[in-house]
Amino acid sequence: MFQVKKPEYVNKTFRMPRELVQELEALAQQKDVSLNQLVTQCCRYALDHLDTDVD
Repeated sequence: MFQVKKPEYVNKTFRMPRELVQELEALAQQKDVSLNQLVTQCCRYALDHLDTDVD
């Protein structure tokens, strides 16, 4: 049966280097996505591809 799901979001504040934020903002604008969506996708990709064999 179809169920409508509402994802749960949490607000957090992170400090990032200015140059990195500028690169992310430019890429988000180029790809026509929000900065939040881009950062979320980048974090998900990084975690999914993390090399867990190295300490």
